Amino acid sequence: MRNLVRVQTDDFDLNMEYNRLITTNSTCGAVVLFSGLVRDFIPPQQLVSLELEHYPLMTETMLGKLSMQANARWALQRTTIIHRTGKLLPGDQIVLVGVSSAHRTDAFEAAQFIMDKLKTSAPFWKKETLMPNPDSKPESYWVSAKDSDEQLALRW
Repeated sequence: MRNLVRVQTDDFDLNMEYNRLITTNSTCGAVVLFSGLVRDFIPPQQLVSLELEHYPLMTETMLGKLSMQANARWALQRTTIIHRTGKLLPGDQIVLVGVSSAHRTDAFEAAQFIMDKLKTSAPFWKKETLMPNPDSKPESYWVSAKDSDEQLALRW
């Protein structure tokens, strides 16, 4: 399988995905993997969890289109896009974008393109649960899109 797209609740294995990206011939000269992690970035509040929801068919279709767009723009051998859903904790892997090609420039640019577009185009809904301070109860809210992500996606 040349292009792989998966939306799943289970974690993924970076070594297994890396090995899938390497082709069986000797033309593969570059593999780029990006693994995004759930991070606690709202001090002094503490992130308790992040929950992701999606519409399955719509999400996989959109991620497949991103993979095809990257393949049309750069000389790629294989691509992988894996995004997790459900309840995730700080430090959990949330997304993997992997690309293999004969040359590093194609691999780096394609991986960044996929990740930038995924952040703004993929139909995921994120709910953060925060602990505002040690003496309070957790509070949950839906996360809005970030202007910085929109700006990164516009460059493509």
